[in-house]
Amino acid sequence: MQAIYWVLTWACHRKCRHCYDDRFRPYVRDELKLVVAEGQMAYRSILNNLPDDMTFLDPDAVTRKRSLLVLAGGELLIDGVREELFYPALEAIRERWGDRAPYISVQTTGDVLTHERIGAMLSRGVRTIAVASIDDYHVGFEGEKKYTFMQAIREMMAPFGAVEIDLGGARDPKLQSSAPATGREAMGEGPFFLFFGAQPELWIGELWPRGRAWANGLSNANYTTNFCSRWSGGKNFMNHGEAGSEVAIEPDGSVYPCCLKTRAPLGNLTEERLTDILDSLKGHPAFAAINAGDPEAMGLAAGWTREKYREESTQRDPQGRQMQNVCLGCDAFFEQHLKGEIERLRATRLAR
Repeated sequence: MQAIYWVLTWACHRKCRHCYDDRFRPYVRDELKLVVAEGQMAYRSILNNLPDDMTFLDPDAVTRKRSLLVLAGGELLIDGVREELFYPALEAIRERWGDRAPYISVQTTGDVLTHERIGAMLSRGVRTIAVASIDDYHVGFEGEKKYTFMQAIREMMAPFGAVEIDLGGARDPKLQSSAPATGREAMGEGPFFLFFGAQPELWIGELWPRGRAWANGLSNANYTTNFCSRWSGGKNFMNHGEAGSEVAIEPDGSVYPCCLKTRAPLGNLTEERLTDILDSLKGHPAFAAINAGDPEAMGLAAGWTREKYREESTQRDPQGRQMQNVCLGCDAFFEQHLKGEIERLRATRLAR
C-alpha cells in the first residue's frame, strides 16, 4: 500500500465538537483500560496480516518507494495509552519489518507533547510527527492562540533537528512552513513535523458528514464534494502495491476503503490478510466504483441509476438541515445492498 491509516485506540483527552467519530472521547479508570485493551489484543495480529512488502510502485520513480503507516487515535500520548499500547506497537512494527519497515507518521493534538515523548517516538522509528489540531474547533487553539502554540512546538522540535514541512494548500502564510517545496524523500530520512487541521481551504475543510461534526451541524459538504476521490478517500484503495492505494484500520482490526469509513467494514485484519480481503473485492461493481473515486456508480449494476443514488444521498442532519452528499448515498447503498454481500465474501474467504 502507499499508505495505511491506523487508529490504535478511541481514547482521547478531548471531545471535539467537529470530530468524525463520537467514540473518540475521554475514558477513565476501568473504562479506559477496556478501550485500550481492544487495541492491545489486536495490534500484533493486524501487523502479521499486513503485507510483507510495505512498498509501492510510483510510475514516476525508478525504484519502489516505502509505504507510509499513519498511527493515530484518539490521542496516543496520553497516560494509559502511551506505555500500554502505543510504544509497544511501535516496537512491534520494527520487529515485523526491521529495516524494511514503512515510514511512520504519528498524529497528535500536540498539547501533550514533551521533550521526553518526542525522543521516545523518534527512537522507536517515528519519522514524522503531525500536529493535527490547528484549527478553530480545538478548544484553546482558536484565533491567534494557534500561532503561539505552533511556535512552542517548533521550539520543542529544534533540539531533535526536526524539519518542518506542510501539506500544501493553506492560504494563511502563518500556517505554511519555511521548508523547501520538495518531497520528504528528497529531504532525507527526517525527522519531520507538520501542522494541519480542519482549515476551510484544506482537504477536510467542509468536514466529513460523520460523528459529532454531523450531529452538531458542522459538515458543509454538498453533492459536489467528493471525498471519495480525495486524499484518504476510497479511490485506488484496492490497488495494493501501486501509488494511491490506502486503507483505514480501526482498533479491533476492522478495515475500510477510506478514512470516513463505510457503513460496514470490508473485513477484519485479526483473522485474515489485507491483500486477501482486497483481492476478493476485485471485479465487484460497487467496490470498483469506490476504487475509481466514482461512488455515484456504485449501484448501477444493482439497478440504482445515478439519479436514484442522488436521491438516496439526500437527508436531514440532526440540526434539521437538508443535506446532500455522495457519502450519504454510499451509506444508503451499503445499508440496503452491501452489508450482506460483504459477509458472504468474508465467509467464502475464510472457507478457503
